[in-house]
Amino acid sequence: MLKKLIARNNITIHGTGSKSLFLVHGYGCDQNMWRFIIPQFRDDYKIILIDLVGSGKSDEKSYDYDKYSSLEGYAADIIEICDALNLEDICFVGHSVSAMIGLLAAIKKPSLFKKLIMIGPSPRYINSEDYFGGFSQNDIDNLMETLDSNYLGWSSAMAPVIMGNADRPELAAELEESFCQNNPEIARHFAKVTFLGDNRSDLKKLTTDTLIIQSNTDAIASIKVGQFVHDNIANSKLVVLETTGHCPQLSHPNQTIEAMKQYLI
Repeated sequence: MLKKLIARNNITIHGTGSKSLFLVHGYGCDQNMWRFIIPQFRDDYKIILIDLVGSGKSDEKSYDYDKYSSLEGYAADIIEICDALNLEDICFVGHSVSAMIGLLAAIKKPSLFKKLIMIGPSPRYINSEDYFGGFSQNDIDNLMETLDSNYLGWSSAMAPVIMGNADRPELAAELEESFCQNNPEIARHFAKVTFLGDNRSDLKKLTTDTLIIQSNTDAIASIKVGQFVHDNIANSKLVVLETTGHCPQLSHPNQTIEAMKQYLI
């Protein structure tokens, strides 16, 4: 059972501490996105890293289109991994869409989780009359159309937008490479689940203490979105970093680490 899970999610464990830190990457990425974070926590934590099924070095054959037609499928994987590894009092750190995956897992089995850290979360990307997600329905429709017709072109165009920090093009190049290593058909399916999803009503169900880390300038999840998440999670704290881009753990690791450490004290 455990061997199968390790292969399915490419589980790796780092660190020697007694506490558990479970780090999960965002859309199109893999566990390598955490490489600057790990060294700062490995003395105090056992750090669990995974690749979401369909991403990175996970077992692509385990991708079930029905199971992963909603984020609940990934949340079930998180709980299954925690149970198999006998983890408890976990601090779960989810980047982007994995912030919502962690949210769903913590709602489903709150006893597992001590704290959540959400980096650049968004419960809904599409604007509505009373909500600003950052994108119009037309924006998302065009994004999906481009994904369907030209995934590599989409990856090349979107990586710089997501990463920001135009003065450091190597960061966008790394993200583009990460996108391009994934199966395009699976990536398109996961994109629809990510960008068409709506987890706004789930926020109020969360009882776990939560930290929201938000970049000051983020083209994917703006401060308005971060504030909305904070306003709708009872036991939450919002920290806005003076950083740009949607991946501060990679582009500005020192600021991200400091925010995490201040919260985990």
